[in-house]
Amino acid sequence: MIERVQGAYAGRNKSSAYKDLIWTVATSSDTSLDLEGQTKLTLETIAKNLEELGSNKFRILSAQVYIANMQHKPIMDNVWKKWLGENPQNWPQRACLGVQLEGSVLIEITVVAARV
Repeated sequence: MIERVQGAYAGRNKSSAYKDLIWTVATSSDTSLDLEGQTKLTLETIAKNLEELGSNKFRILSAQVYIANMQHKPIMDNVWKKWLGENPQNWPQRACLGVQLEGSVLIEITVVAARV
């Protein structure tokens, strides 16, 4: 059975799960912040979304990070590394792409994680 968790926007859900896998997406809840602040809030939302479906940030298998300005990628990388910690066993595969995002959104992150 597919589980779907409704988000704030019509036509799409914030998370879906099937068997032992979870897919979720997040942006910052406050787009007035700089990239560091938006990244922190986005990662907090990712963690909450995963917990809601029985997982956590250390179970992320794959992540795709979309940022509005690739020149600012080192800022995002610093927040990301602090969030995941120093244990390589907790690091997922990750790709980072520079894209045009809507409005003042500076970052969007999608992840696939295993359930606990």
